[in-house]
Amino acid sequence: MSTTQSERLRELLEPLVTSQGLDLEEIAVDSVGRKRVLRVVVDSDTGADLDRIADVSRALSARLDETDAMGEGEYTLEVGTPGAERLLTQHRHYVRATGRLARFQLAEDGELVARILTVDDDGVDVEVPGVKGRRPTARRLTFDDIAKARVQVEFGRKEKQDHKDMTEEEEA
Repeated sequence: MSTTQSERLRELLEPLVTSQGLDLEEIAVDSVGRKRVLRVVVDSDTGADLDRIADVSRALSARLDETDAMGEGEYTLEVGTPGAERLLTQHRHYVRATGRLARFQLAEDGELVARILTVDDDGVDVEVPGVKGRRPTARRLTFDDIAKARVQVEFGRKEKQDHKDMTEEEEA
C-alpha cells in the first residue's frame, strides 16, 4: 500500500498517461505560498507534442476532479516534458538520448562528457570528443560504471548528414 501523496497520485494517474501512449516520468506536489502545484512530467520514445500534452492534461484534470486525491484546497496542474538537460535515470532515458551529448558522473573515474552512440541492456557505447585536434575515441560504459548522467544542451551542432551534404556540394 502506498503511503505518500506522490505514490497515490502515481497509482491514480499513470494508467491515464499510459493510455495516451506516454510514460509518466515524474510527479511532484509543491507548495507555492498558499497554493499547491501538481507537476506531472510525461515523455515517450517519439516525444510529446503540445497536442498530446493538452490531451493528457485534460484527462488528468478530469480524473483529479472525480477524486479527492489532491484534497479540498486549490491547486494548479502543470503537465510538461523533461527539460533540455534531463537526468538519465532509466534505460529508456538513455535510449531516447541516443545521439545526444551527456555528462556522466562515473562511479570510480570522475567525470566524462561524451556522445551516446548505442544503448543495450548492459550499458552504453559513447564517443568521447577529441581534444586539441585529436580524433574522438570510443568507450564502453556499463550502467554500473555510471553514478549519474545528464543530457547536455548543444548549440550550433551540425548533423553528420548536413556535413556530408555540404562536403559533396563543395566537391562539385
